[in-house]
Amino acid sequence: MFFIKLKRVIKAGFINFWRNTVVSLASVFVMTTALFVIGGMVLSSALFSSLIVDVKDKVDVNVYLRTDASGQEALALKESLEALPEVRSVEYLSREQALVDFRERHRDDELVLGALEELEDNPLGAVLNVRAKEPSQYEGIAVFLEGDPSVGTTPAPIVDKVNFFQNKLVIDRLSALINILQRLGVVVSVVFVCIAVLVTMNTVRVAIFASREEIAVMKLVGASHNYTRGPFIAEGMMNGIVAALITTALFYPVTLWFSNFAGNFFGDFNVLSYYLANIVQLLFLLLASGLVVGFLASWLAVRRYLGH
Repeated sequence: MFFIKLKRVIKAGFINFWRNTVVSLASVFVMTTALFVIGGMVLSSALFSSLIVDVKDKVDVNVYLRTDASGQEALALKESLEALPEVRSVEYLSREQALVDFRERHRDDELVLGALEELEDNPLGAVLNVRAKEPSQYEGIAVFLEGDPSVGTTPAPIVDKVNFFQNKLVIDRLSALINILQRLGVVVSVVFVCIAVLVTMNTVRVAIFASREEIAVMKLVGASHNYTRGPFIAEGMMNGIVAALITTALFYPVTLWFSNFAGNFFGDFNVLSYYLANIVQLLFLLLASGLVVGFLASWLAVRRYLGH
């Protein structure tokens, strides 16, 4: 008996969906927009995560050692840094390697290379490139270096300079940008979901108004409240299903265009490949979101216009 009633409710909801074609399409359009924002947040989150990882790999703190620092002292400082929980990795560049890298960076500058040739000895010291697990942790590493005996005013300090404060502005801006993008995405999604709920509520209200005589007859013959409300809730959920299918299909041309437009700007990350690899998960997410939004809007509408 339950499944027979459920079948009738779904059928009535389907009829209402096609009977109110114009308002149903308006509701589907707005829900598609809301779901597109939600899906876009998923794709952009993956994109930003890949971009942030790439940027994090390029942001580091360089510890420049004095030219008279021995390799053993440099390696001891490297081990001290690697023991910090904030540190992800420490790369050691010897004096010789630092000189090779310097020549490579200035290979087109004859003046610099000429001046370098005039020097009898290698003017560069060894370098420790320190990478933290999170951008916000670089300051703690810099504080550790300032308190380390090898950096302070000991008779023979081995550290010449730490470029944290030169990179601090970039690191702070990166951390702030990550937080802003995450919060903005949540706010935009919530706004569009609220708009979709309001429009779907209005769609169900119109359907209730158009079916007011049928509803009155159903109540006269003893139909329960749930049976009377069911078709309208089913209609709202159908709006969500249709919107989810349309949104998932729309992401293909959008991601294709974006991939062609962006090229290799975002490194190895390809939005189209990510979309195709996760299309099933994306579809289920949008279907779940569409059903929840459709159900919530319809339930609020029938409570308001059909009573409790």
